[in-house]
Amino acid sequence: MNQRSSVAELASVLRADLDRYSIGGKLPSSRTLVERHRVSPVTVTRALAQLAAEGLVVTRPGAGVFRAEPRVPAAVPADTSWQEVALSAGPAPEAVPRSVDASGVLACLAAPPPGVIALTTGYLHTSLQPERAMAAALARAGRRPGAWTRPPLDGLPELREWFAREIGGPVTAAEVLVTAGGQSALTTALRATAPPGAPVLVESPTYPGLLDIARASGLRPVPVPVDAEGVRTDLLEAAFAATGARVFVCQPLFQNPTGAVLPAARRAEVLRIARAAGAFVVEDDYARHLGHEDGARWPVPLAAEDPDGVVVHLRTLTKVTSPSLRVGALAARGPVLERLRAIQVVDSFFVSRPLQEAALELVGAPAWPRHLRSVGAELRNRRDVLARELELRLPALRPERLPAGGYQLWVRLPDGTDEAAYAAAALRAGVAVAPGRPFFGAEPPAPHLRLSFAGVAGAAELPEAVRRLAECTPPAP
Repeated sequence: MNQRSSVAELASVLRADLDRYSIGGKLPSSRTLVERHRVSPVTVTRALAQLAAEGLVVTRPGAGVFRAEPRVPAAVPADTSWQEVALSAGPAPEAVPRSVDASGVLACLAAPPPGVIALTTGYLHTSLQPERAMAAALARAGRRPGAWTRPPLDGLPELREWFAREIGGPVTAAEVLVTAGGQSALTTALRATAPPGAPVLVESPTYPGLLDIARASGLRPVPVPVDAEGVRTDLLEAAFAATGARVFVCQPLFQNPTGAVLPAARRAEVLRIARAAGAFVVEDDYARHLGHEDGARWPVPLAAEDPDGVVVHLRTLTKVTSPSLRVGALAARGPVLERLRAIQVVDSFFVSRPLQEAALELVGAPAWPRHLRSVGAELRNRRDVLARELELRLPALRPERLPAGGYQLWVRLPDGTDEAAYAAAALRAGVAVAPGRPFFGAEPPAPHLRLSFAGVAGAAELPEAVRRLAECTPPAP
């Protein structure tokens, strides 16, 4: 029996036994529970913690565990209907009504039902995470002097220096802010560079979480089409002229979801066009460490080629480590840096010091480069297995190109396919897939799917996933 199920079973048994004890009565000791139920001390500790979280027991250090006072249910159900008025009313109508729709993010975070192969998540499966290295880094971080004191508001100087070296070019540690992951950094960047109601140019298709952030901030996402080499710079220039936008958000390296890499000529054009428009480029460098070829020389960040403060650069350690290592960075220069700093302080004060210390220990350990090589090789293997299986079993879903980095394949469905219906059929067949519609800021030109291979337990699951997809895919005409 695995640890998770044994914890749940013991918690269920203890929950059922609580009526044997009076309110405030003491439960048996942990040692007694270990012997009585033939489980490990860790299982007992976690089961009791679960009961404590439910408010059923109270733990008193040095004294034991006691049955808690029962919670008194509210006599009258709460009436929160007034909030609909409070959240929408204002002294003047907003140019773009702000509504918070987290569906794009939740689709990537949702845990699949048992038995379902998830091709939706953007995070590494635990088998790919550097769990031992992270545990060792966290243990070392906890022993550092002052590890639990308040950190500098901008982040630990050594960690900011590491991020500055990683970004390269003219970026210095003084121009780096440590953030609580990439999503937080992206939210801060948009709030700093665009006022509510303003248009913001985005790639099309793009990361759904970006569209969610923009709309929740009262911004108007304006899509600029992407082709095999990234954003169409001719259309980007036209979009700046037509909208008066002052912000363009892009992923020049391994764009999500297409995997495109912006070539040198277009990179120069993006910077030139933004300078001419007096606009910022928010560079989301989320996949810098997810390249598939060891030793390959990928283009440097746009920020490393920008001396004028056009680029607001963000990156994260989360994608290549664990969803729970929420440490990232923002880099900028000029007055916008002060605004980024102010927004971050107001929103969250600072990033947890123990987490920053652990991140610093991790990236400085000998295991770090080995981990990056291992992840890149395994992602390449999974990419190749998934592409090969699609070629053999589902040529109608064959991707137009294989990405050189990242964690997904972007496939076009046959014209006329109902994405939502297809995704529902796939889920019934035992595979979770991401429909393409949420990746577009306007009407999509064709139906698509994003198939992520990072979150499966291993490459061996991918042939079975394609076999199941084949069962619900109509034959090509």
